[in-house]
Amino acid sequence: MRRARRVALGVGGAVVLLAALDAYVVVTVLIDIAADLGIPLNRLERATPVVTGFLLGYIAAMPLLGRLSDRYGRRPLIHACLAAFAAGSVLTALATGEVTVVAGRTVQGVAGGALLPITMALIGDLWGERERPLALGAVGAAQELGSALGPIYGGVLALIPSAPVFGLELGRWHAIFWINLPLALAAALAVQFGIPKAPVRTERAAGRIDGVGGALLALALGLLVVGLYNPDPAKAILPPWGVPVIAAGLVVAAAFVWWEIRSPVRLLDLTGVRKGPLLASLGVSFLTGAALLVTMVFVQFTAQTLLGMEALEASLVLGRFLIALPVGALLGGLLTRRLGDRVVTVAGLLVAAVGYALMSRWPLDLAGARFVMDVDLVVAGLGVGLVIAPVSAAVLRVTPSAQHGVASAAVVVARMMGMLIGIASVSAWGFYRFQSLTAHLDTPVPFGVDQAVFAERLADYTAKVRAALHVEYTEMFLITAVLCLLGAGVAMFISGRQADIPTQSHLSR
Repeated sequence: MRRARRVALGVGGAVVLLAALDAYVVVTVLIDIAADLGIPLNRLERATPVVTGFLLGYIAAMPLLGRLSDRYGRRPLIHACLAAFAAGSVLTALATGEVTVVAGRTVQGVAGGALLPITMALIGDLWGERERPLALGAVGAAQELGSALGPIYGGVLALIPSAPVFGLELGRWHAIFWINLPLALAAALAVQFGIPKAPVRTERAAGRIDGVGGALLALALGLLVVGLYNPDPAKAILPPWGVPVIAAGLVVAAAFVWWEIRSPVRLLDLTGVRKGPLLASLGVSFLTGAALLVTMVFVQFTAQTLLGMEALEASLVLGRFLIALPVGALLGGLLTRRLGDRVVTVAGLLVAAVGYALMSRWPLDLAGARFVMDVDLVVAGLGVGLVIAPVSAAVLRVTPSAQHGVASAAVVVARMMGMLIGIASVSAWGFYRFQSLTAHLDTPVPFGVDQAVFAERLADYTAKVRAALHVEYTEMFLITAVLCLLGAGVAMFISGRQADIPTQSHLSR
């Protein structure tokens, strides 16, 4: 029995890792994908749905498909998700236009987002309350490992040279998605033989699934993302439809909260939990998620556009941050035992704010400031990493053990929502700033002028575009520093030391 549980945990962790890798894999190759789709460097805002489409599907699917696994079983739902994940990968690999690649990534997101709550539910089936937190921690570690390895994993696979076969491109960035087919097949075989057909300890829900709550959450997030996405940021931060669509998203979000309070069947049932510390912890997770994805996307952009690096080399620059992240997480876990959740979380966010403030002062000549870049990225990564353990601990501290699975999923959902809304809103400002800084520039053409004159004009134009990109990136890092400071303020309201923990009887009142 114990061996079977370990096998099931290994299989569940592997499928979660597979989905987590693909959540971040396009960070490295986003500029390459944009180039193949005909998106010019000065219109990168058109590529952001490639990132937000996956995240939207990932978040929207998490609670609803987790509930479906209660009714139809863990193994059949994991198989269905792996099949959909493979189909989304094929659609993305075959994409020749923006709509197709976004559709493929969204399908991948829906399938990948369901794997985490289903695996957590599987752990709830197979593990008792005393052993369950350790198993949940292992799955959470697989999720975090995916975020750290995803960009570098994508950069390595993108090194595969162009390999057209029967008119299909199998190499370069396409290889990232083609390789998901054998990986998904291997995962499906492991699930078939490693996960019990009927969970040992399941109390499969024969009751209703909260389809209304799931639909309201997905609709609210979708409206917010659509309202923040501006395909033409030359004149304004938001598109013409931005304000009314965002307002509609906020109304639907309020309706979701209202429904969840009153519905007898809830997506995230946290009855009896202390709401203040819980909401503060989820708020911190949301803000650190925003900081995390802004860093991943725009450090990669900085290295590729201002330093002229290829995808893998640029991902290694980002690797300074990604290596510091788990080091900070480990250090945060050790410090939390001595100092408490609140102190470590606040300290971590303040350290991260310092790191991002330093990044906002990067000079235009980054080639001569590589050591400074490395140090600043390590500081920011350590700061964000310090927050991971105490936030998770703070949420578990204020929830009964029977609800630890739901609470752990809520932390991940909050962080992914922060990534989704954060990258959509911060990039909306950044791309608007770039367009406003370059609106007066005329692209030089090689007709009717001497070649030397054209070369001089092109060099001047390129220098001004680089300067505008530099302003865009550094201002976005400064905004991220502000988000971390805001998170430090919110963190003052999370639970602190062991003495702050309410008793089980208190929680049940």
